[in-house]
Amino acid sequence: MLQDIPLATHFRPKVLSEFVGQGKIIGAQTWLYRAIKNDQVPSLIFWGPPGSGKTTLALIIAQETKAEFVRFSATSNGLKDLKITLERAQEDQRLGRKTILFIDEIHRWNKAQQDALLPQIENGTITLIGATTENPSFSVNSALLSRVKIVVLESLTELDLETIIMRAVKKLEFKLDHDAQKLIVKFANGDARQALNILESAAELLVEDLQAPTKKLKDKNNKNLSSSLIKKVINQPHLLYDKNGDEHYNLISALHKSLRGSNTDAAIYYLARMLEAGEDPLYIARRLIRFASEDIGLANNSALMLATATYEACHNIGSPECRVNLAHCVIYLAKSAKDITAYSAYQQAQQEVESSGNLPVPLHLRNAPTSLMKELNYGRDYKYSPLEDDSQQEYLPKKIKGKHFL
Repeated sequence: MLQDIPLATHFRPKVLSEFVGQGKIIGAQTWLYRAIKNDQVPSLIFWGPPGSGKTTLALIIAQETKAEFVRFSATSNGLKDLKITLERAQEDQRLGRKTILFIDEIHRWNKAQQDALLPQIENGTITLIGATTENPSFSVNSALLSRVKIVVLESLTELDLETIIMRAVKKLEFKLDHDAQKLIVKFANGDARQALNILESAAELLVEDLQAPTKKLKDKNNKNLSSSLIKKVINQPHLLYDKNGDEHYNLISALHKSLRGSNTDAAIYYLARMLEAGEDPLYIARRLIRFASEDIGLANNSALMLATATYEACHNIGSPECRVNLAHCVIYLAKSAKDITAYSAYQQAQQEVESSGNLPVPLHLRNAPTSLMKELNYGRDYKYSPLEDDSQQEYLPKKIKGKHFL
């Protein structure tokens, strides 16, 4: 390794003047810039694509406002961690110190976890900064949305990426020819982290090559990162793949959407991308089980059985043998007819529950195991459908009588 930490972390800007891109939201005349400089930053949610600067900007805000910075990952931190953090933040608040709680992938927190933040935001115990690649309108609770300001970040421009790349190359004392730079920019596709990961992998390969015993002394001074070296990195996905990073989510999203679109070729391609890069087959198998009900559902009930059997196959025989089982399942799911009735029905029912709360179950549907319950008319006038005509029997609570979710 060139560094003890990843290059993207090593070269992360520490102050606003070093931040590259996002001029529309962080330029000198913007409200966010003024809020940072005046130490009046409200709770925020940064919504933008991978590598657009969400985490970096949160760190800079903490640095500029001299706040304690606590970083959570929604995939690994939960309510227990939040409780500990809030206790510490309350003590800091009493001592006049501010706490910024940064939650990466905040859309992955469930409703209960998101709701736990509400009183702490309102009483000023924490300033929340959430980061998400998903539309917060669909992935963040309305109660939380009403207490934060949404900041939309865009993919970095080619000029932004060139600035970031050349800054890193200069500090590393390497050389990067124009064609190689353009190649990195094109492949990074607006993602600063991806660009620096490519650069880091290429530099590591060059260093390894220069240290080979067969190299002559004059060759060992060659620190040019050529376009052929960059192509070598790009064509070896395992050099860039982070099973906990953005590429992990990009590829599983691409696989899911290719399956949904019945594009067999794309689906098998993204499956191979993930497996060849070292993804856990069981993770993919779990996602296929979900897909079988969410996107195929009632159109083909056998899809769920095959997906479940595929998970068992992956569990029993492991990789690399189970790759063909996954390919079998992916092709079947892609070719299968699609139906989102079950998914849509549950989503609508969930929204109704959130909206109307705990509505009382109609008396005739309640169980009556005791005499007191019978006296309270539990179970009275219930029509036993196998033997009686129940066409007039109402099953939903009175307030939502006649409601349809399918």
